[in-house]
Amino acid sequence: MTTAAPLGPDVAGLAAELGGTGSPVLWEHLTWPEADRTVTGTDAVIIPIGATEQHGPHLPLAVDSMICEAVAHGVSALTGVPVVPTLTYGVSGSHGDFGGTVSVRPETMIALVEDLVDSLHRAGVRQFVLLNGHIWNNGSLDVSAEKLRVRHGDARVRALGYVTMYPGPEVDGHVTHGRGLMHANFFETSVMLHLRPDLVRMDRAVSHRDVDSFWDYRMDQVSDTGVWGRDVAEANAVHGSAEFDRCVLTTARAVSAAVGEPWPDPKHRP
Repeated sequence: MTTAAPLGPDVAGLAAELGGTGSPVLWEHLTWPEADRTVTGTDAVIIPIGATEQHGPHLPLAVDSMICEAVAHGVSALTGVPVVPTLTYGVSGSHGDFGGTVSVRPETMIALVEDLVDSLHRAGVRQFVLLNGHIWNNGSLDVSAEKLRVRHGDARVRALGYVTMYPGPEVDGHVTHGRGLMHANFFETSVMLHLRPDLVRMDRAVSHRDVDSFWDYRMDQVSDTGVWGRDVAEANAVHGSAEFDRCVLTTARAVSAAVGEPWPDPKHRP
């Protein structure tokens, strides 16, 4: 869908350091014997999880899937951990009545992720990074991870967002408040201008002043455009490239260390 080479000319050196080759390992491109050999070499996978939902009048519906998949491919290139095909539907019902959104129920997401991990576990995979690109997926992915840890005592499962590996306040989204309501904002628009400028309609870009609130709301209750965040018209590809590279590098360093992390002893208690 969307792949961007991370970190410019440093890719080869970083890949050598973190265990990759500089090119992502894409599960869907492998034959079954190649998949078997890949699992024998590294028993980990990255599962990117995005959404198909409104992103204001200026961004395509696939923003969350595109950014998450591109980060996942960059992490795979640096670490050698394979990436399975992206889940492009998410828990998006809270966007309400904006057009274009295609959503699944939280229960559906939980079941789907469980089925995927169970299938990959039968194939020999034992370490699962659920890489999330849509914040309203968080609850379902946390539930899935908990259920899978209980079910498979010989597996490790972690759900995380692609910006999780550096402090949240460092995400330059030009949003002060809103928690999960940050959406189609300066950050996402800048990253899309880096990844897929052909899909960004900057002549339609609008902003929305974020406000503090105790409650989270449906997006159509608090924004008439589907945007939450200031200064969207100031978004730019240079900023997007820097943010994207940081997401890839911080996540790759974390994943590289994670797949080599010692297991508890004993690894599995019957």
